[in-house]
Amino acid sequence: MGLFDDFNRFLENRLEEFLRNNPHLEFEALLEQLREQEEDTLKLIADLQLQEKRAQDEILATAQEIQRWHVRVEKAKAANRLDLAQPAQEREAALLREGNQRWGHMQGLKERITQAKELLRQIQQRRQEVQTKATEAQTNRANYQTQQLWETDGWNRRARSQGADDLEATFQRWETQEELDQLKRNMGR
Repeated sequence: MGLFDDFNRFLENRLEEFLRNNPHLEFEALLEQLREQEEDTLKLIADLQLQEKRAQDEILATAQEIQRWHVRVEKAKAANRLDLAQPAQEREAALLREGNQRWGHMQGLKERITQAKELLRQIQQRRQEVQTKATEAQTNRANYQTQQLWETDGWNRRARSQGADDLEATFQRWETQEELDQLKRNMGR
Protein backbone atom coordinates (compact mmCIF):
# COMPACT_ATOMS: atom_id res chain seq x y z
CA MET A 1 0.00 0.00 0.00
CA GLY A 2 2.96 2.36 0.61
CA LEU A 3 3.82 2.51 -3.09
CA PHE A 4 0.21 3.23 -3.97
CA ASP A 5 0.02 5.97 -1.31
CA ASP A 6 3.28 7.51 -2.55
CA PHE A 7 2.03 7.46 -6.12
CA ASN A 8 -1.29 8.96 -5.05
CA ARG A 9 0.50 11.76 -3.15
CA PHE A 10 2.72 12.35 -6.18
CA LEU A 11 -0.33 12.73 -8.44
CA GLU A 12 -2.07 15.03 -5.94
CA ASN A 13 1.05 17.21 -5.72
CA ARG A 14 1.30 17.40 -9.50
CA LEU A 15 -2.37 18.30 -9.75
CA GLU A 16 -1.99 21.03 -7.12
CA GLU A 17 1.08 22.39 -8.92
CA PHE A 18 -0.76 22.35 -12.25
CA LEU A 19 -3.74 24.15 -10.75
CA ARG A 20 -1.48 26.78 -9.14
CA ASN A 21 0.07 27.39 -12.54
CA ASN A 22 -3.38 27.52 -14.17
CA PRO A 23 -5.62 29.35 -11.68
CA HIS A 24 -8.50 29.58 -14.13
CA LEU A 25 -8.68 25.77 -14.15
CA GLU A 26 -8.59 25.72 -10.36
CA PHE A 27 -11.61 28.04 -10.33
CA GLU A 28 -13.40 25.83 -12.85
CA ALA A 29 -12.73 22.74 -10.71
CA LEU A 30 -13.94 24.56 -7.60
CA LEU A 31 -17.06 25.77 -9.41
CA GLU A 32 -17.81 22.22 -10.57
CA GLN A 33 -17.38 20.94 -7.01
CA LEU A 34 -19.74 23.64 -5.71
CA ARG A 35 -22.29 22.83 -8.44
CA GLU A 36 -22.21 19.17 -7.34
CA GLN A 37 -22.60 20.16 -3.67
CA GLU A 38 -25.52 22.42 -4.58
CA GLU A 39 -27.17 19.62 -6.54
CA ASP A 40 -26.64 17.14 -3.67
CA THR A 41 -28.06 19.63 -1.16
CA LEU A 42 -31.12 20.26 -3.33
CA LYS A 43 -31.69 16.49 -3.50
CA LEU A 44 -31.29 16.25 0.28
CA ILE A 45 -33.83 19.05 0.82
CA ALA A 46 -36.32 17.37 -1.53
CA ASP A 47 -35.84 14.03 0.24
CA LEU A 48 -36.26 15.61 3.69
CA GLN A 49 -39.38 17.45 2.56
CA LEU A 50 -40.81 14.17 1.27
CA GLN A 51 -40.03 12.53 4.64
CA GLU A 52 -41.65 15.48 6.42
CA LYS A 53 -44.82 15.07 4.32
CA ARG A 54 -44.93 11.35 5.16
CA ALA A 55 -44.41 12.16 8.86
CA GLN A 56 -47.27 14.68 8.74
CA ASP A 57 -49.52 12.07 7.11
CA GLU A 58 -48.56 9.50 9.77
CA ILE A 59 -49.24 12.03 12.55
CA LEU A 60 -52.64 12.81 11.06
CA ALA A 61 -53.46 9.10 10.79
CA THR A 62 -52.31 8.55 14.40
CA ALA A 63 -54.42 11.51 15.58
CA GLN A 64 -57.44 10.01 13.86
CA GLU A 65 -56.75 6.66 15.56
CA ILE A 66 -56.38 8.41 18.93
CA GLN A 67 -59.70 10.16 18.37
CA ARG A 68 -61.37 6.85 17.42
CA TRP A 69 -60.06 5.11 20.55
CA HIS A 70 -61.00 8.06 22.74
CA VAL A 71 -64.59 7.75 21.55
CA ARG A 72 -64.46 4.00 22.29
CA VAL A 73 -63.11 4.66 25.81
CA GLU A 74 -65.95 7.09 26.51
CA LYS A 75 -68.49 4.70 25.02
CA ALA A 76 -67.19 1.76 27.11
CA LYS A 77 -67.21 3.89 30.30
CA ALA A 78 -70.77 5.07 29.58
CA ALA A 79 -71.87 1.47 29.12
CA ASN A 80 -70.05 0.57 32.30
CA ARG A 81 -67.86 -1.88 30.39
CA LEU A 82 -64.64 -1.53 32.39
CA ASP A 83 -63.33 -4.74 30.78
CA LEU A 84 -63.25 -2.79 27.48
CA ALA A 85 -62.61 0.71 28.84
CA GLN A 86 -59.26 -0.15 30.49
CA PRO A 87 -57.65 -1.78 27.39
CA ALA A 88 -59.07 1.00 25.18
CA GLN A 89 -57.45 3.61 27.47
CA GLU A 90 -54.15 1.72 27.24
CA ARG A 91 -54.42 1.66 23.44
CA GLU A 92 -55.19 5.40 23.40
CA ALA A 93 -52.17 6.09 25.66
CA ALA A 94 -49.90 3.98 23.40
CA LEU A 95 -51.14 5.90 20.36
CA LEU A 96 -50.49 9.20 22.16
CA ARG A 97 -46.88 8.12 22.86
CA GLU A 98 -46.50 7.03 19.24
CA GLY A 99 -47.94 10.36 18.08
CA ASN A 100 -45.49 12.26 20.30
CA GLN A 101 -42.58 10.26 18.88
CA ARG A 102 -43.74 10.95 15.34
CA TRP A 103 -44.13 14.64 16.21
CA GLY A 104 -40.57 14.72 17.55
CA HIS A 105 -39.33 12.97 14.41
CA MET A 106 -41.13 15.52 12.24
CA GLN A 107 -39.63 18.41 14.24
CA GLY A 108 -36.19 16.86 13.70
CA LEU A 109 -36.88 16.71 9.96
CA LYS A 110 -37.95 20.36 9.96
CA GLU A 111 -34.71 21.30 11.71
CA ARG A 112 -32.66 19.31 9.20
CA ILE A 113 -34.52 21.00 6.33
CA THR A 114 -33.72 24.41 7.83
CA GLN A 115 -30.05 23.43 8.18
CA ALA A 116 -29.94 22.07 4.61
CA LYS A 117 -31.49 25.28 3.27
CA GLU A 118 -28.88 27.33 5.15
CA LEU A 119 -26.15 25.09 3.73
CA LEU A 120 -27.60 25.60 0.24
CA ARG A 121 -27.58 29.36 0.75
CA GLN A 122 -23.94 29.21 1.85
CA ILE A 123 -22.98 27.03 -1.12
CA GLN A 124 -24.73 29.39 -3.53
CA GLN A 125 -23.04 32.38 -1.92
CA ARG A 126 -19.64 30.67 -2.11
CA ARG A 127 -20.31 29.68 -5.72
CA GLN A 128 -21.11 33.31 -6.56
CA GLU A 129 -17.89 34.46 -4.87
CA VAL A 130 -15.83 31.89 -6.78
CA GLN A 131 -17.61 32.81 -10.02
CA THR A 132 -16.72 36.47 -9.43
CA LYS A 133 -13.09 35.56 -8.72
CA ALA A 134 -13.01 33.30 -11.78
CA THR A 135 -14.36 36.13 -13.94
CA GLU A 136 -11.77 38.51 -12.48
CA ALA A 137 -9.00 35.98 -13.09
CA GLN A 138 -10.20 35.43 -16.64
CA THR A 139 -10.31 39.20 -17.23
CA ASN A 140 -6.83 39.61 -15.76
CA ARG A 141 -5.58 36.74 -17.88
CA ALA A 142 -7.15 38.25 -21.01
CA ASN A 143 -5.67 41.66 -20.15
CA TYR A 144 -2.26 40.08 -19.59
CA GLN A 145 -2.48 38.23 -22.90
CA THR A 146 -3.58 41.43 -24.67
CA GLN A 147 -0.69 43.31 -23.08
CA GLN A 148 1.71 40.56 -24.15
CA LEU A 149 0.25 40.69 -27.66
CA TRP A 150 0.65 44.47 -27.81
CA GLU A 151 4.21 44.26 -26.52
CA THR A 152 5.04 41.52 -29.01
CA ASP A 153 3.24 43.32 -31.81
CA GLY A 154 5.01 46.58 -30.92
CA TRP A 155 8.36 44.81 -30.94
CA ASN A 156 7.52 43.22 -34.29
CA ARG A 157 6.48 46.59 -35.72
CA ARG A 158 9.70 48.19 -34.55
CA ALA A 159 11.61 45.32 -36.07
CA ARG A 160 9.65 45.60 -39.33
CA SER A 161 9.92 49.37 -39.23
CA GLN A 162 13.65 49.23 -38.65
CA GLY A 163 13.97 46.64 -41.44
CA ALA A 164 11.78 48.78 -43.66
CA ASP A 165 13.91 51.84 -42.85
CA ASP A 166 17.07 49.94 -43.83
CA LEU A 167 15.41 48.78 -47.02
CA GLU A 168 14.16 52.29 -47.74
CA ALA A 169 17.64 53.72 -47.25
CA THR A 170 19.15 51.08 -49.52
CA PHE A 171 16.62 51.84 -52.26
CA GLN A 172 17.18 55.59 -51.91
CA ARG A 173 20.95 55.16 -52.24
CA TRP A 174 20.52 52.89 -55.24
CA GLU A 175 17.98 55.23 -56.90
CA THR A 176 20.22 58.25 -56.18
CA GLN A 177 23.21 56.39 -57.63
CA GLU A 178 21.21 55.54 -60.76
CA GLU A 179 20.19 59.18 -61.19
CA LEU A 180 23.84 60.25 -60.81
CA ASP A 181 24.95 57.66 -63.31
CA GLN A 182 22.25 58.83 -65.74
CA LEU A 183 23.34 62.47 -65.29
CA LYS A 184 26.97 61.48 -65.94
CA ARG A 185 25.99 59.65 -69.11
CA ASN A 186 23.91 62.59 -70.28
CA MET A 187 26.77 65.04 -69.58
CA GLY A 188 29.26 62.82 -71.26
CA ARG A 189 27.45 62.95 -74.60
